[in-house]
Amino acid sequence: MSEQVSKYNKKTVEDIEVSGKRVLLRCDFNVPQDKATREITDDKRITAALPTIRYLLEHGAAVIACSHLGKPKGEVKPELSLAPVAKRLSELLGMEVPLAADVVGQDAQAKAKALKPGEIMLLENLRFEKGEEKNDPEFAKALADLAEIYVSDAFGAVHRAHASTAGVAAYLPAVSGFLIAKELEIMGGALENPKRPFVALMGGAKVSDKIMVLTNLLDKADTIIVGGGMAYTFLKSQGHEIGTSILEADRVEFARSIVEKAKEKGVRFLMSVDLAVHTDYEDSADFITVDVSNIPENYMGMDIGPKTVELFSDAIRGAGTVVWNGPVGVFEFENFSKGTRAMARALAESGAVTIVGGGDSAAAVEQLGFADKITHISTGGGATLEFLGGEVLPGVACLLDKE
Repeated sequence: MSEQVSKYNKKTVEDIEVSGKRVLLRCDFNVPQDKATREITDDKRITAALPTIRYLLEHGAAVIACSHLGKPKGEVKPELSLAPVAKRLSELLGMEVPLAADVVGQDAQAKAKALKPGEIMLLENLRFEKGEEKNDPEFAKALADLAEIYVSDAFGAVHRAHASTAGVAAYLPAVSGFLIAKELEIMGGALENPKRPFVALMGGAKVSDKIMVLTNLLDKADTIIVGGGMAYTFLKSQGHEIGTSILEADRVEFARSIVEKAKEKGVRFLMSVDLAVHTDYEDSADFITVDVSNIPENYMGMDIGPKTVELFSDAIRGAGTVVWNGPVGVFEFENFSKGTRAMARALAESGAVTIVGGGDSAAAVEQLGFADKITHISTGGGATLEFLGGEVLPGVACLLDKE
């Protein structure tokens, strides 16, 4: 087995005995809420945790679920209480999920102690405690003392070395839930042993967010496609005038070096050949389409053009594996969402192993009704990027390896 896959070949809930045990389950319940009513506006992160929760309950574990919500920065902020999450989770599971009044205080300890096999409770917002984000050993120990086993299922948080994502593993046997196991299996497999050709489509606003990913993919991908705001830094590096388009001037040299290295390694590197451009950063049907060598000086690139859609789609259609992270245009504006929508369609129709890395790319795939045609939509944001960049994720490294 290759080094990378073994690095991510971690024990899961199915590899240990959970019956009769108290299990500390780290979930990602950081859900969007209506600011006025505090109603949860999208419960996907809660439903994503259900398979692991149900498995543990059905196998006789007493489950102490925990999560962060928002950024209370170590202070108790009632508007960031997990009460709405406890309510929604109760509805989804068809059983009461009591919420502790604190994280590791008297109420949490009493409720955890009284919890019976097949029952579940929820701790209050982890980030109400200063020790959480500092990965304070005392706080990690207090968390661990509530349980006998630690299960990590919050992939969106594993790139952070916090008490609940990494610290507790120093005190408890630590394994992954089904969500993390799937991320590791599918993304690890794509990076290590992809079905070829392996195509990486990178979008989003900034080159600086994707430095590690682009560098790592040079050794793995057969084709790298660059779109979105970051593409203008690449176009500039190739001598194009980009008008008032978004530019990271301090990354032009890096962009140039990536294109050169791709050539040296025989990696096909695709950039826009035409663009939808406009004078203002606004949603307007009054845009013009120009070749990349003819961007007027007072115009900015807002989306890829039709020739580019064809070029990128062709590469995707011929792929064995596609990894996509980041939109290729200003997706939130209807008039400049065409390119991103076309990429979503190309992935869905490709027949390849397709992995979409969260955020706007995932939103595009879901809005267009293509989600069920995508092999895997990652639940991580920064964690997905760092994983694709080949970085060690503290919340994964701390889990027990399979023999």
